[in-house]
Amino acid sequence: MTRKTSIDDLPDFDMAKQLNCEEDIAAYVTMVIEDGDAAELAHALGVAAKARGMSEIAQASGITREALYKALKPNAKPLFDTINRVCAALGVRLVAKPVHSP
Repeated sequence: MTRKTSIDDLPDFDMAKQLNCEEDIAAYVTMVIEDGDAAELAHALGVAAKARGMSEIAQASGITREALYKALKPNAKPLFDTINRVCAALGVRLVAKPVHSP
């Protein structure tokens, strides 16, 4: 006999717990960039910063914790400079690739 599981009994999924190294962060951010949603990119960088420690990323990027939370919340529209500084603090960088490969 199979036992049914209620959705309320399932644990909450936290993407930050899956981001254990720079390679994981780079893969996650790349996946989000490929979707083309700028607001989701801000959120993904916030998740990655949470995985590393918001205080550590704030210090490494030169941006206050409060400003990071505000800039990287869902539906935020951070400046490119903020995105660049957060990426550098996370140990990743944004890279452009040709859309059509030969």
